[in-house]
Amino acid sequence: MARDKYTKKMPDAVDYYRRSFLKRLGVTTAAAVGATYAHGAWGGKSLADAFSDFFQQHYQRMTAEELQETLSRIERKAQQQYGTGITCTDTPPLEGVVFGYAINISKCKGYRDCVEACAEENNLPSDIRYIHVLEMDEGSMNLELADRYYEHETVPVEGKYYLPVQCMQCDNPPCVKACPVEATWMDSDGIVVVDYDWCIGCRYCMAACPYSARFFNWTRPDLPADRINPDTNYIGNRPRPVGVVEKCHFCTQRTRKGRQPACQEACPTGARIFGNLLDPNSEIRYVLENKAVFRLKEDLGTEPKFWYFSDR
Repeated sequence: MARDKYTKKMPDAVDYYRRSFLKRLGVTTAAAVGATYAHGAWGGKSLADAFSDFFQQHYQRMTAEELQETLSRIERKAQQQYGTGITCTDTPPLEGVVFGYAINISKCKGYRDCVEACAEENNLPSDIRYIHVLEMDEGSMNLELADRYYEHETVPVEGKYYLPVQCMQCDNPPCVKACPVEATWMDSDGIVVVDYDWCIGCRYCMAACPYSARFFNWTRPDLPADRINPDTNYIGNRPRPVGVVEKCHFCTQRTRKGRQPACQEACPTGARIFGNLLDPNSEIRYVLENKAVFRLKEDLGTEPKFWYFSDR
């Protein structure tokens, strides 16, 4: 697969110890996997699928044939684990596109429609939300004093304003630098993505992220079959396994097909603006060129592709 300036080249000589160790074990591994399979620990998977899970290549190294086999295996596992069918695709970045986001905080009223739309679209378990809407005191920018768990009968509340936060899709992402196995990287469209099958769950990326925008699956996600979105993609919203880190990916299953992310479509006040930073005629470029915008923790040098502005 062709890579570009936004994607680090995967070193051919580097193979994470989990898989290389298994390969070196050879026959011993085969016997161990076979014995485990015989005792039913694979949850109904075939022995071939069990081996494939162990020896799967990194997404960026897969041939087209290997990738198709992997997508088919993901679809089978979803059927076995959740009792419903999904379609998992590989949706590469669009040419000439770098995505960015802007939020008009004077229009955000704290309704959280974006939060729930994101959860439904991206097959999030009940304990994970990619988006949090912070309730802030008027005139304050102290994020430590924000309330992300406000429960009012009605919003907005007088004297408060609302600041949605999620992955900032940094152009200089510290999470990518922190990952010891290169399971996360930035694609050519500026989206920082994760290969869930390569993630080892060390959570270094979580510690490195200054926006607390990454989340760890402590248990297998509780996804009722009737609530699973079946339209998924490999580095997007497919059901994630236990023990891996996940994050917002700008709805790659939608945005790489020319659609808006679910959070943007769900916003009832028009506060959210998403688009191609390379398109001089896009709405987000208009905002960046004509509004007084700011970014969170800009002094850290992470270069977020996520801006805020106000009409006030």
